[in-house]
Amino acid sequence: MRPPPADLLTTILKRVSRSFFLSLAILPRRLRSPMGLAYLLARAADTIADTRLVPRADRRKYLELLRGELRGDAGGRVREIAEALTGAQQNPAERELLARLEECLALFRGLDEGDRDRVRRLLLTLTQGMLMDLEIFPGEDEGRLAALETRMDLDRYTYFVAGCVGEFWTDMHLAHRPALAGWETETMRARGVRFGQGLQMTNVLRDLARDLRIGRCYLPRDELSALGTTPEALLEPAAITKVRPLLRDLLALTLRHYDEGWAYTLAVPRREWRLRLACAWPLLIGLRTLALVARADNLLDPGVTVKISRPAVYAIVLRSAALAWSNTALGAHAGRLRRRIPT
Repeated sequence: MRPPPADLLTTILKRVSRSFFLSLAILPRRLRSPMGLAYLLARAADTIADTRLVPRADRRKYLELLRGELRGDAGGRVREIAEALTGAQQNPAERELLARLEECLALFRGLDEGDRDRVRRLLLTLTQGMLMDLEIFPGEDEGRLAALETRMDLDRYTYFVAGCVGEFWTDMHLAHRPALAGWETETMRARGVRFGQGLQMTNVLRDLARDLRIGRCYLPRDELSALGTTPEALLEPAAITKVRPLLRDLLALTLRHYDEGWAYTLAVPRREWRLRLACAWPLLIGLRTLALVARADNLLDPGVTVKISRPAVYAIVLRSAALAWSNTALGAHAGRLRRRIPT
């Protein structure tokens, strides 16, 4: 792959991703370009799916057009996406990303065949999930609130949104890092899925109130019904009393996903310290976020913000860098953070 323009994987990537940019920047150089490009294309697809000033049917059409470009059968029509969506996109960084989508796809086509296949597989999976999301959640305000039906649906959603990224991450490193030859591939791919699902479940729990007000309830309808409530009732913050048992259970599930993420991280050989840190940082940031989630007065109150500060993120980065060489030290640090989370 020829090197991407410097600002694509620095300025623009940093503007559209705070936490992933940290992990990408520490990766071995050979992996930064294809994985950074995969993120940019995924973020462009997500922007297409979420541009609410464009009718839902058109967004589905443009996602299918992008999928066609990835498969090589769209006939070079990607410019239609930028022409249709840049004017409707109010976020400057995402607007620029859409404007440069043709450039990103040209770089995708220039990837080595193996990397191109892995990136294509990831993006087709992610965009399939986005298309499903647009079908499940037809409204975009609280007046047309829809919900996932079962815990299985929630598990499938977190796989399509993030679990598949764990598989991709594993496959890319196995292809490029000989030091990982001792990994048992299917075990590590399965752990990678759980790793990604845990990070996405953190987002689900953190963003409950915001998602409800854009018509999305990720708490399973059947479990809400068993607690004597409905998705619509959750728009009233006082409903938190009824759903606390479900939130505790989902928090415990998220922590079990994190346990698999830590098993993944500690299986990385110590000499692959860049990969160890790239895995440890989102988990450590996530544990700090889950502690805030667990202690939040009311996750159904849209006035409650759950987010760790930028200085706290930098402190995590600095402290973990000194621990990365030791499974004992890194595992103990994670254990201390985990024990601070009331379940």
